[in-house]
Amino acid sequence: MSHLRPALVLLLLFTALTGIVYPLALTGVAAAIFPQQAGGSLIVQDGKIVGSRLIGQNFASDVYFHPRPSATTAPDPNDASKTVDAPYNAANSSGSNLGPTSKTLVERVKAAAEAKAAEGWSAPLPADALTTSASGLDPDISPAYALAQIPRVAEARGLDTAKLRALVTAQTKGRWLGLIGEPRVNVLALNIALDAFHARQ
Repeated sequence: MSHLRPALVLLLLFTALTGIVYPLALTGVAAAIFPQQAGGSLIVQDGKIVGSRLIGQNFASDVYFHPRPSATTAPDPNDASKTVDAPYNAANSSGSNLGPTSKTLVERVKAAAEAKAAEGWSAPLPADALTTSASGLDPDISPAYALAQIPRVAEARGLDTAKLRALVTAQTKGRWLGLIGEPRVNVLALNIALDAFHARQ
């Protein structure tokens, strides 16, 4: 008993410290220093939450800029033992787990490239126009991919391509501290800006 009591006390103490006190303190500090990020980097439009800067959404209409392909799935409603494609399913973040030597991956990318060519895209295509991300929920695309979509969006909305190019440039974020990461465009933020711009025309 003399050995058991100190062990139980230490177990309860460290459980409280590491399981309750530390997480609450860290959450409080994060909320005080980075309130937007700690709150999920939510995007609010007209008083309603429309999404997060951290989680991509699937835009399929020609009037919007599209995200990169997504390999997320959902249970098949007709057979629970199977899955069906469900791009940007936030409840099932996942990649395809296909490596560079995978025949399935090569065939999928080739089919995507042929589909883009049929739509009128010209080579070279940006990599993120054809490949999925590891999470399947990537909120950003490369500036090259955004710029490549301008002709389609301009035609669908009847907008000037030069003005759309300026809009994409304004929404492009550079490398952090000029060194870390790659230039990127948040698809949801870009499409919200696009709707606002179109409404003003």
